[in-house]
Amino acid sequence: MPLTLDYRVESFPLASPFRISGHVFTEAPVVVVTLSDGVHAGRGEAAGVYYRGDDVAAMTAAIDAVRSDVEAGITRDALQSLLPAGGARNAIDCALWELDARRSGTPVHELAGLPAPRPLRTTFTLGADDPDVMAAGARRYEQARALKLKLTGDIDLDIARVDAVRAARPDCWIGVDANQGFAIGDLDRLIAALVAADVKLLEQPLARGREADLEGYRSPIPIAADESVLTLADIDGLVGRFDVVNIKLDKCGGLTEGLAMAHRARALGLGVMVGNMVSSSLAMAPAFIVGQLCDIVDLDGPIFLAADRTPSIEYRDGDAWCDEAIWGRG
Repeated sequence: MPLTLDYRVESFPLASPFRISGHVFTEAPVVVVTLSDGVHAGRGEAAGVYYRGDDVAAMTAAIDAVRSDVEAGITRDALQSLLPAGGARNAIDCALWELDARRSGTPVHELAGLPAPRPLRTTFTLGADDPDVMAAGARRYEQARALKLKLTGDIDLDIARVDAVRAARPDCWIGVDANQGFAIGDLDRLIAALVAADVKLLEQPLARGREADLEGYRSPIPIAADESVLTLADIDGLVGRFDVVNIKLDKCGGLTEGLAMAHRARALGLGVMVGNMVSSSLAMAPAFIVGQLCDIVDLDGPIFLAADRTPSIEYRDGDAWCDEAIWGRG
């Protein structure tokens, strides 16, 4: 059935600057795609992947390039070969899922073959900062039951950050995200400090392209691949190097690929995590569906915005709940 494709660019200011290894963010620019058949419409939001040059300009150019193919009528499966992984495909794919849900009167979770969604325990992220500042931030997250700390690769400072947050919140599950900041020679010292602080996850310690350095490396803490795993094609190569796969819809190109990645990781005995780029609740909702298959959930992106959409994801007692009124209702 022919479709009409519209998109708009929006920018959400952050409540305060957010720092990770090598980057400081002050706003979250996104592209929102709407697909309509004249009766029903579906939406998808994408922030792209900054470290791959997948910004608003790249996403809108990619969408414009396939507009005629999409408007002629396209399935989610056909989209997989029409566009490469990235934000443009994510936005269109998620719009197709919601469009299909509304056409059929079937919510997205049922289309995906999943039971009714449940609330998910989510991490709340602390941007890299002075240890005292991060400890104060951890205390402000009163409802948090799980925290994720951004590190920068300055090993002495990073260890001090972890120790300060652990002292402030002895009650919380803690994971750390190194954002590619370390080399293999740093890991023994870093991991020893993480074990001492009862940290439960180390995410992406080495740069993408250095995955072979982890071959056979034994860590008492699970190591998660983030930048090292973009799509389904990357997953088999993680075995023996990583323990957990972090799925982000902007990286892999949508809910269709994200679900396939989660199932494949499970089949290989890998843990599964869902993450997010900083964006609004409209982007969290499809990721929330993937989160139903995950061991670790990091869906706190909207808390960094000065203002989110309405309706929005709810955070209750450390859990995230994304009602189908936000996205995906049949």
